[in-house]
Amino acid sequence: MAGKPKLHYSRGRGRMESIRWLLAAAGVEFEEEFIETKEDLEKLRNDGALLFQQVPMVEIDGMKMVQTRAILSYIAAKHNLYGKDLKERAWIDMYVEGTTDLMWMIIYLPFQPAEAKGKNLALIIERATARYFPVYEKALKDHGHDYLVGNKLSWADIHLLEAILMVEECKPDVLSAFPLLQAFKERISNIPTIKKFLQPGSQRNPPEDEECTENARKIFNI
Repeated sequence: MAGKPKLHYSRGRGRMESIRWLLAAAGVEFEEEFIETKEDLEKLRNDGALLFQQVPMVEIDGMKMVQTRAILSYIAAKHNLYGKDLKERAWIDMYVEGTTDLMWMIIYLPFQPAEAKGKNLALIIERATARYFPVYEKALKDHGHDYLVGNKLSWADIHLLEAILMVEECKPDVLSAFPLLQAFKERISNIPTIKKFLQPGSQRNPPEDEECTENARKIFNI
């Protein structure tokens, strides 16, 4: 029997958080080995564990997988969260790429100069409410299903919920003009595996604080 996946990354969300979300939603228990210093990262590099000399890295099914998108695609396909055919996968990919663009605006926010944060925060809210969330609201309205693709839980739904919660940390009432996304958020949040992940004490990470941000700067030379 294969062991639990082991995740290698620094403390905090970064590029690993969506992997945590997807594993948790699939009901997969996982372990984490945190990179605390530059030396920890160098050891992984010197041991030949990092194909492109960078993390995240996930040990899973006898592989040492790198590249966030490759890891997520593998987990989604393995746990039947990646659609039933190529067309559904294409839609899932499009939706995931959209939410990823939005989420990266938020992930980079703590690393930006203090004088730029207010402007960039406003841009995040503008993009969420004018570019991204209307697409998902329309999709749910047009097909009338509970899920974004194929009327079945997929990676796209999990990723969208993660994005919604991240934007709500910036502006709690951001979904006020999106009633179908409000219902979607409630529905997906109550799926048992996801509900468990959202509880205090899980392996879900809070927003980056100053200490976490500074440590990431030192390790990754951000």
